[in-house]
Amino acid sequence: MSNVELVITYPRRRIIRRTLRALIRAAFSVISDFKVSGAENLPKEGPLLVIGNHFSFIDPVALIGTLPYPLEFVGGTQMPNAPGMVSWLARLYGVLPVRRGSLSRDTLLASRKVLNNKGVLGIFPEAGSWAAVLRPARPGSAYLATCTQAQILPVGLDGLTNLFPSLRRGKRGKITFNIGKPFGPYFVSERGETDRQRLDELGHEFMRRIADLIPPERRGHYSKDAAVREAAQSAAVYPWGDVQES
Repeated sequence: MSNVELVITYPRRRIIRRTLRALIRAAFSVISDFKVSGAENLPKEGPLLVIGNHFSFIDPVALIGTLPYPLEFVGGTQMPNAPGMVSWLARLYGVLPVRRGSLSRDTLLASRKVLNNKGVLGIFPEAGSWAAVLRPARPGSAYLATCTQAQILPVGLDGLTNLFPSLRRGKRGKITFNIGKPFGPYFVSERGETDRQRLDELGHEFMRRIADLIPPERRGHYSKDAAVREAAQSAAVYPWGDVQES
């Protein structure tokens, strides 16, 4: 039975996820100087769509370990930049699988069910970690926000790309996890939920909110510096635009 089929009630896999969260937190406390700011912005309950920048294969681990919710998470079926251990953890946790380059209807329906049940769902709007600067959002996060009227919680992650290089030099990594103020919900007409132009506009708004939570040099497509935006143009190209993951 697939992860999508298992999303009948929320939350699920409680014992496994609680154990993994504790282990992740313990690991980060040992290998990094992990600082969280903005915890006062955390809503007490859902429905809540958590969005963040995606620069490293370990970003989902940080998100799961830091947030206090029974978090459902949307992730790619393939992790080309991650070691096998991370893929194994994703399967154990029960990430809702997305095949990049396809619609993944079952996962969208399961994600809507989580939010409609007042759950908390994590998603990286960029849909991949192929660059270390911000890129435009794919339409999935905006679609979920508009069709469920969930609040959106932006988070900014920094330092995870340097974690393992620091460890190889015998130093603990410095990681910051910035939690922004929740915004939304958004309501649009039924047509608006599938209007690509409107979804793209909302996606840009989502990414601007995230940009405010990370260092200026990482803001890429959303930087106020024209030179930074110019340098980020090649990274903005979605690698799966014409290719579907198997």
